[in-house]
Amino acid sequence: MTTTSPATSQPGSVRVLVQRFGTFLSGMIMPNIPALIAWGIFTAFFIPVGWTPNADLSTIVGPMIHYLLPILIAYTGGHMVYGLRGAVVGSIATFGVIAGSDNLIALFNTELAKTNPDAAPLGQIHMFIGAMIMAPLAAYTMKWLDGLWAGKVKAGFEMLVNMFSAGIWGFVMAIFGFYPIAWLVNGLMNLLSTAVNWLVSNHLLPLTSILIEPAKVFFLNNAINHGVLTPLGLEQAAGPQHKSILFLLEANPGPGVGLLLAFTLFGIGAARASAPGAAVIQFIGGIHEVYFPYALMKPTLILALIAGGMTGVTTNVLFNDGLRAPAAPGSIIAVIAQTYQTDYLGVILSVVLSAAVTFVIAAIILRASRKRDLAAEAAGVGTFASAISQTEANKGKKSDLLDGMRTEDTAAPTAHAEGAVATDRRIDRIVFACDAGMGSSAMGASVLRNKIKKAGVDGVDVTNKAIANLDGSEDLIITQQQLTDRAKARNGDAIHVSVDNFMNSPKYDEVVEMVRRQRGGDA
Repeated sequence: MTTTSPATSQPGSVRVLVQRFGTFLSGMIMPNIPALIAWGIFTAFFIPVGWTPNADLSTIVGPMIHYLLPILIAYTGGHMVYGLRGAVVGSIATFGVIAGSDNLIALFNTELAKTNPDAAPLGQIHMFIGAMIMAPLAAYTMKWLDGLWAGKVKAGFEMLVNMFSAGIWGFVMAIFGFYPIAWLVNGLMNLLSTAVNWLVSNHLLPLTSILIEPAKVFFLNNAINHGVLTPLGLEQAAGPQHKSILFLLEANPGPGVGLLLAFTLFGIGAARASAPGAAVIQFIGGIHEVYFPYALMKPTLILALIAGGMTGVTTNVLFNDGLRAPAAPGSIIAVIAQTYQTDYLGVILSVVLSAAVTFVIAAIILRASRKRDLAAEAAGVGTFASAISQTEANKGKKSDLLDGMRTEDTAAPTAHAEGAVATDRRIDRIVFACDAGMGSSAMGASVLRNKIKKAGVDGVDVTNKAIANLDGSEDLIITQQQLTDRAKARNGDAIHVSVDNFMNSPKYDEVVEMVRRQRGGDA
């Protein structure tokens, strides 16, 4: 089959490197969000200030955040680099970091008790950043070592070598984590915590929106969110207050829905037509990327997002609000579910006020440029489609939801210029692959699954997964154009279909017809 050449960003640019780094961090954190949610539920119910205090069940809270969550992140990160072997070695190495951090704090508290008996001792530092450093490092070095003796081990000794090499290297990396890495991460966490406390004490935390809101539009927020805010937020949430405002800095859906409501009332053309549906997806579904093209249509609208974000953060600061655990995805449902039990008023108000401020400023900007926008639309200038393309370029890959909105701004689906699907290979397993293996790919898989079901075709398994988890068993892999090469590198034997539009691609009908003909014996 044929595929179109994806439009790529400059591969060595700082933006692309930050995006890739953020995507990697996100890949370690996102699959473990259910564990973070479970931990948040335990804290909500069973700690002394919870809804139903239980001294016995509350003992789960500490070990879960100190041991289980970092090890889960380490296992995921190691698996991303080198499969199960990398996951195991990465977990062993991370346990060395955890023990090393605890040892350093115990030594510090011992000296502190001698010099200043009345001073409060330091608490534990939870090794989320340590896991994100050690697990990929241990997995990568294990992969490199395995390559040194690949094909050189005598028959019958492979299992012995594999088991002992992984065990010995895990031992070495755990010691490496115990000493220099634990010291490094403890120092880094203290530095970051000091910086956040300085921002809070000087009432400057709302200024973070100047960085976070534009970073979201240009898909640079993952590195900030998963690399800094989530680890620091979990550290705060494990403390005496059992909550953190840091979880609200990026997840607040208010600015995005405010912008989309402004387009619903004051936008034009396809942008106005698609804005209500996008607002529902963004606010309820928590997929924030759907509002990015609207901001890029008029970069001045980013000012509205910044103002809305600052309003929300200011409200949370004034009410001393926080969430118990990260709200992921950034849905209003997830935000409310993780809100600390005394903070519902302030959190809801922060969402409403941030949406209102963004709406008002965006409405003024849209009204002021309405005549120019109408003239551009009359001239056939596809500003909304161009903004979607720019959003995808910023993201570094195609998006099903964004392309679904683009189809409303194009005359025919053939405008995507996708290649035709043609193959004589039997298709039993179809996989939609994206960076995280959830969200966009899940929605695309659902669309194709329904089409195959309506066509009366049986025996075809349609699933979704992360590109890093492709294992070679896939018969046909569907990816967004800019991810096709990465998918081919994971499974070069499969049929690869590149699409612009996960939600509404003409390729789906071709795939369905191909599979139907195969099942009918006339392919």
